[in-house]
Amino acid sequence: MLIDAPLATPAARATRARLLDLARRRAADTMFLDELSRELRHLVPFTASFWAASDPLTTLAVSPARVENLGRQCARWWEREFLVQDFNLFRDLAQAKQPAASLVRATGGQPGRSARYRELRSELGYGDELRGVFRCGTTVWGLVSLWRTAEEPPFTAGEEKLLAELSTPIAEAFRRATLLHTSHGDGATEAPGLLVFDDHLRLESFNSQAEAWLNELTPTVLCDGDALDAAIPTAIRPVVARAHAVAAGIEEESGCVRVRTRSGRWVVVHGFPLRGVAPGSGRTAVVIEPAKASDIAPLLVAAYGLGPREQQITQMIARGLNTSRIADQLCLSPHTVRDYVKLILDKVGVRSRGELVAHLFAEHYWEPLRDGITRAPHGPA
Repeated sequence: MLIDAPLATPAARATRARLLDLARRRAADTMFLDELSRELRHLVPFTASFWAASDPLTTLAVSPARVENLGRQCARWWEREFLVQDFNLFRDLAQAKQPAASLVRATGGQPGRSARYRELRSELGYGDELRGVFRCGTTVWGLVSLWRTAEEPPFTAGEEKLLAELSTPIAEAFRRATLLHTSHGDGATEAPGLLVFDDHLRLESFNSQAEAWLNELTPTVLCDGDALDAAIPTAIRPVVARAHAVAAGIEEESGCVRVRTRSGRWVVVHGFPLRGVAPGSGRTAVVIEPAKASDIAPLLVAAYGLGPREQQITQMIARGLNTSRIADQLCLSPHTVRDYVKLILDKVGVRSRGELVAHLFAEHYWEPLRDGITRAPHGPA
């Protein structure tokens, strides 16, 4: 009889405490994912895994990312994510009441209903899959998939619940990584890089600028002899697959992600379907280019959880306006402005207006927030 109690022992509870401490004290990077995977395995045993940060605006995977025991499945895996209607897609989990679900449970005990399950069982001998999204509120900051072999028991309801309970604490670590010091300029290139993939999602050609950008992007960490082409970072795979789905008429909008390079600068990765002259000769183009301020502003706003009015007041504080002048310009009472200021300070994690300005704007966030800020309406909030 399978006992569904992943926290039944003192050792298991100590492991959970270590996971929560890890999420509180660290920002997500490749070492964080390594430790996270190692610790979680003690509570929720698994054979293979995929971990990645995600762009909170598109829920597409970006770096840091970690792959274990998946061989060359990643490219096709992302294609299935957008081209095949299946169970527990990440975009569905992002909206679900519980942010984690096992494939066996989602299919009512009939995982063979899932195309993803059938292929992975046939090619790798895997059985149940436990997926989760790491989210704060409704914003997704990271993704995970865990697999067991077909000979191992499926994931239990208790293990599913445990992963769901860890969703927000781990999301905070991914969110925190977004707010690290940002670098602007001084990179290997400023010109856009272009990569072209064939209709099987294989890299066909690229320009020299793309090669320079690829060298700047953080590579996917591969474990236990995985043979995935490490030259194609995780941030590119889902963008290519999403564009392929647009060409097939399944998706309406091509994919786009914002990702930080090794030097700390932000770039944008766009995917576009290309039309071929001959039937069936379509290709997918991927463009990598420096991020504009307007590209990064929504991401920073999501990271701090600042609403339109809070953004506007933050900008006014940076310009040196006091409470009375802010109240006059926005047609608010001074008391309401002070309430907003307190909320802003709490969200950013500082104690004074001076610390707020230094933290946001001295660390290179002024330009994105100034140029890409959401314009709040005038008048009472």
